[in-house]
This record gives sequence, structure tokens and C-alpha cells, in this order.
Amino acid sequence: MGGHGKLWIEKIPLVGTVFSFTRGIPSADTFRRVFEPINTKLFERCFRRWVESIVEAPGAEIIPIDAKILKGSYHKEQAKSALYLVSAWSSEHRLVFGQIKQNEKSNEITGIPAFLELLNMAGFIINIHAMATETAIAFQIFNAKADYVLALKANHPTLYGQVKNCF
Repeated sequence: MGGHGKLWIEKIPLVGTVFSFTRGIPSADTFRRVFEPINTKLFERCFRRWVESIVEAPGAEIIPIDAKILKGSYHKEQAKSALYLVSAWSSEHRLVFGQIKQNEKSNEITGIPAFLELLNMAGFIINIHAMATETAIAFQIFNAKADYVLALKANHPTLYGQVKNCF
């Protein structure tokens, strides 16, 4: 970060209220030693309970679902592809409701339906971008008693043309 102002962690006001960092920002090794021994299954259970305690009836909350490739997560020497994550974001509560890692051979169109099976979507409005606008995904959301907003672009030329002509 040299010469570019404050470190990113110093820019987050909440971090300063929780940690003093009197001896400087912890190193990556320190973060690894803290997070590595955490039981992920137990952490997930606790995290879900905490989320459920702060999230009340959904009302008409919009939950965007997206998939991203984690930059720099590939391993060239071991021929491992990059880590691919699908996540659901709660804009109202400003937190990630859930996130799953996809198989190396998977993609967004197969990953999002698998992820949707894990969510209780009833009452929410699910928002998914054009790449994952698929009939099966729309039916899955509808059958879960949720609503959806799916982006439509020219990657679905027949449907795109019909909608464009309609309006």
C-alpha cells in the first residue's frame, strides 16, 4: 500500500472500534493461525442462528444471487481451476445470507439451482442476472413461493426478441 494513504483496514471505522492495533496490522500468518483451526460446520451453524435472530419476516426484501470466480485462487502447477463461489446477498441487512463453493467442472447455470435448494426463499424477491436467466431457475424460485426479477439480454435471442416486440 506504500504511499497510497491508509491501509484498507484502517479505513473501516468499525474495525477501529473493536480492535486497537496498537502494534500494527496483524500479518497474513496471524490471520491464518486465528482462522485455520475454526470448525467450519460449527461456525456455519452458529452463523445461521445469528442471521435468523436478526432477520425477521422477509416482507419484500430483494436477495441478489450471483456467482464469482475468486481472483488468484487457481493453482497453475497443480492444474486446479479457480475457486467459484455462488452467494446470496441481503441488501436490507447488508450481509451475505449464504455462500457455497462450486465444483471445478460446474458453472453458474448449474451452481445457482443447487444453491437455491439450500435457501428458504419464501416471501423474498430473488434477483439473478442475465447469465443465469433460465426457465428451470424461474420455476424453482416460483415453486419455493418466492418472486423473481431475472435480467434478459440477447443471450436468449428468441425470448429477448419476443419481449422486445411486446414492448
